[in-house]
Amino acid sequence: MKTDVFASRHIGIREEDLEKMCSVVGVKDLDELIDQTIPNDIRLKESLNLPPAISEYEFLGLLENLSNQNKVFKSYIGLGYNESITPSVIKRNILESPGWYTAYTPYQAEIAQGRLEALLNYQTMVCDLTGMEVANASLLDESTAAAEAMTMLFDLRSRGQKKDGVLKFFVSDEILPQTLSLLKTRATPLNIELVLDTPANFEFSSEYFGAILQYPGKYGQVNDYSSFVEKAKANDIKVAVAADILSLTVLTPPGEWGVDVVVGTTQRFGIPLGYGGPHAAFFATKENYKRNIPGRIIGVTKDTDGNRALRMALQTREQHIKRDKATSNICTAQVLLAVMAGMYAVYHGPKGLTYIANKIHNYTKIIAKKLTAHGFEQVNTCFFDTIRIKAQNVKSLRTITESKKININYIDEETVSISINEAFSEKDIRPLILCFLESQGINDDTSKEEDLDEIITASLARKSSFLQQPVFNTYHSETDLMRYIKKLERKDLALNHSMISLGSCTMKLNAASEMLPLSWANWGNIHPFAPLDQAKGYQLVLKELEEQLNIITGFAATSLQPNSGAQGEYAGLMTIRAYHHSRNDHHRDICIIPASAHGTNPASAVMAGMKVIVTKTDEHGNIDVIDLEEKVKEHSENLAALMVTYPSTHGVFESSIKYITSLIHDHGGQVYMDGANMNAQVGLTNPATIGADVCHLNLHKTFAIPHGGGGPGVGPICVAEQLKPFLPSNPVVKTGGENAITAISGAPWGSALACLISYGYIKMLGASGVTDATRYSILSANYIKERLNGAYDVLYTGEKGRAAHEMIIDCRPFKTNGIEVTDIAKRLMDFGFHAPTVSFPVAGTMMIEPTESESLSELDRFCEAMLSIRKEIDNASIEDSNNVLKNAPHTLTMVTSDNWDFPYSRQLAAFPLDYVSENKFWPTVRRTDEAFGDRNLICTCTPIEAYVEA
Repeated sequence: MKTDVFASRHIGIREEDLEKMCSVVGVKDLDELIDQTIPNDIRLKESLNLPPAISEYEFLGLLENLSNQNKVFKSYIGLGYNESITPSVIKRNILESPGWYTAYTPYQAEIAQGRLEALLNYQTMVCDLTGMEVANASLLDESTAAAEAMTMLFDLRSRGQKKDGVLKFFVSDEILPQTLSLLKTRATPLNIELVLDTPANFEFSSEYFGAILQYPGKYGQVNDYSSFVEKAKANDIKVAVAADILSLTVLTPPGEWGVDVVVGTTQRFGIPLGYGGPHAAFFATKENYKRNIPGRIIGVTKDTDGNRALRMALQTREQHIKRDKATSNICTAQVLLAVMAGMYAVYHGPKGLTYIANKIHNYTKIIAKKLTAHGFEQVNTCFFDTIRIKAQNVKSLRTITESKKININYIDEETVSISINEAFSEKDIRPLILCFLESQGINDDTSKEEDLDEIITASLARKSSFLQQPVFNTYHSETDLMRYIKKLERKDLALNHSMISLGSCTMKLNAASEMLPLSWANWGNIHPFAPLDQAKGYQLVLKELEEQLNIITGFAATSLQPNSGAQGEYAGLMTIRAYHHSRNDHHRDICIIPASAHGTNPASAVMAGMKVIVTKTDEHGNIDVIDLEEKVKEHSENLAALMVTYPSTHGVFESSIKYITSLIHDHGGQVYMDGANMNAQVGLTNPATIGADVCHLNLHKTFAIPHGGGGPGVGPICVAEQLKPFLPSNPVVKTGGENAITAISGAPWGSALACLISYGYIKMLGASGVTDATRYSILSANYIKERLNGAYDVLYTGEKGRAAHEMIIDCRPFKTNGIEVTDIAKRLMDFGFHAPTVSFPVAGTMMIEPTESESLSELDRFCEAMLSIRKEIDNASIEDSNNVLKNAPHTLTMVTSDNWDFPYSRQLAAFPLDYVSENKFWPTVRRTDEAFGDRNLICTCTPIEAYVEA
């Protein structure tokens, strides 16, 4: 074995395993299997034109050299991004721990109780600081959270407002520029009319359904909006506030004014700047709106024994149920970042957070006082961490600050703003002041230390307590927090324990060498709005990653801005919309979507202002071509797009795909390909070859960014030449095409820090490696298919009987034994496995995807578990539900109890196969009661009153 070849470390199948696996599959070699799986007319004729693979050692050296091309300045730019300090105990034990970053979304609650508790802490933190009643488990970034708030309030219009066509939404002129851009993006297809003005000028007309305020404002001004909110409520206008979460430790929380939504970012709670992300946004609202919240909510319920348990509630994958009636297409959260931010609050507690906020505020007051003492005008009448200065000679000031490695925000030719952050210290005061003095020809700071005035008025100062729950007042030493983090980690099953064979989710290896640079300061401490010449390392990586993805997809250009797969879908459809409008085809608004599509597809289409037409699926699980032809001809005049997943959601390479895409083009439409299953295409075929015009790529699937327990995700779009001019822009840093649509996410290049991972994946695998990854994922899927043959029926296969990289097994026949697919999912936990994807895209089925990273021995262990469960199904009966499947999962408490009232042994319950005893994973709760939790929704930690004796 060549020890310096990364592919041999990433791909789990050994060369010596190939003969056995091919024999089981029934082919002479891997090439024959690929020929039988992928239609010949879409196969690539040449290898990918990527540079040769480099070793892990070479990659880390390359990343170090590139990082040195970034210039890490002291950043006081602000605008929603502030340098923060990640506590080392959180950095080492969460950000750098595969027990946290390789976990999947907690759909199987019984083996995700640790992550769920961490997210419940996060939600509690958000509710307490904002003064709101309910919060979700995070969103993508502040700007998209604000856009989600607008669309939620739009959906919540009264019956009268809808009848009267009320479409106006007031936007404060204090809003962050990137947020304004995103509001424009979301408003346009929904015909929402944005009105940008000073809040003092707002007339509270009945023409408005909502308003959004920034608190503090983009340049630091803090205003008391209590009377604004009161007048808005009196006029049936709902109000959202985008707030700085750290400021809410010392400022009155917007919830106390009676606002409807509070959004923002938790980036300054210990999350690196990362040139824009990933960062977790927060979204908090009123209890009355709990069923309208986008994304996910973590709730409290009970398990089979009546014990407290946590699980995802209400919104869980709501777009799969509502589809084109969904109010949001977002099905993700930024879980890893939300966990870190929540732990930051746990570590510091209410007193620690207040100390940090007061320290920042006092430094800001010192700087303001010194500058005014030297004749500079400080414009803000009230501020927290940001002051606005009239500097006269801004051009000279900029030259001086940048020569001193200091960045501030240059508003116009006469005005700048300075935002102070947690990393600021006393020694940073003098260099900053001297820059201003030098711009006026003054050589030294002669101002004296004076008492600082109170800046935050009594009406704006926070008086209410927050974070009084024990969890925020217990773990303040590193030892205690380290043990608490470990306690939670032990409750979660992640990839560092066993294979997670989730269909459509591609839980592959997140290699340590890909992950290491995320902790390096030269990548973590770059502000997304820093001048480009300070981010040369980033620019080189991002440009090369875009080129890599262009080559892999066959397309002309890529935008890395979208922060998730669903956001990528939306971005792709918005570029299609812009393309049609550029040709005066404004009437083209029909989007055709197969019935088997991911639920975010129809939700994204509606958000992009399109009407959804659903086509049938034939008996083989393919698009019903006859039905498609009828729908295309019927809507030819208004056809905008087809959304198609390839290979299909059913795990099949449809041989008619080129005919389908040409049919759409013949009728004036564009083809959007959902990139969820790109893991089966790379190096063998590509979206351009099948005839698509745009695709999104889940970098958190195919390209190895870890799922992080449900986020971060990155969903860039790649486009054909005709769509290139419409790629999304940013209002602060120029990005996108010449006719760019407005922003899709807040930062110019989205979650730039996470892109280092995919860059490393492609660099270290090279052309042959990324292609082999595809080949081996197809081999592993078909190996499992054949090993389970006879025990489980595979619902769909290709024309030659092959699966793609995933397959769907039918569990519906087991209903005659009283066994549901959920019972199999829960029983797999006793074998140490996370269940495959359950009941998607077909109810009562499991979709299995092993990925290329798993070894033959792990594939065999999984197959043995599934075959063992199949025998247990045969022994079950509909008359007797007291069986090992219905009672699964079995906890340590159950197995060690003095009472054992089950008709099977403890050994069968907990150690059904020999290998389990070598590495046993114990679920910490029994099966959760979903219905009880939704009827009795609790989504914050127990209030302090519950701990006080009467």
